[in-house]
Amino acid sequence: MTQNNRTPKTIISTQNAPGAIGTYSQAVRVCNTIYLSGQIGLDPATMQMEEGIDAQIVRVFENLKAVAEAAGATLGDAVKINIFLTDLANFAKVNEVMAKYVPEPYPARAAVGVTQLPRGALVEADAVLHVG
Repeated sequence: MTQNNRTPKTIISTQNAPGAIGTYSQAVRVCNTIYLSGQIGLDPATMQMEEGIDAQIVRVFENLKAVAEAAGATLGDAVKINIFLTDLANFAKVNEVMAKYVPEPYPARAAVGVTQLPRGALVEADAVLHVG
């Protein structure tokens, strides 16, 4: 416990996922819960957006996986995932890719249609993990 009696938080960061492009951390851990910030289809090596929805979906899950691993966890520890799509017609593609990265039993999830995402992304996802 800190002097103000708050539970300390640990900031998670990795070069294997895109660096923050705003005022946020890649992830924050508080006790046994890890909050992963939203990831879009940016390649962490080039900070350029992947081309097309299929590549962006894969990159989003690769980025989430990298941040989870930096926190000592896996996407199998996910208890909640939020998906944001600029075109809900791509929902089935997200399901197909997600099943390759997140094992059963699947976490709770929301999928939301939005008009825009940062950097012109077509998809974004964030997650909450529970470990220990």
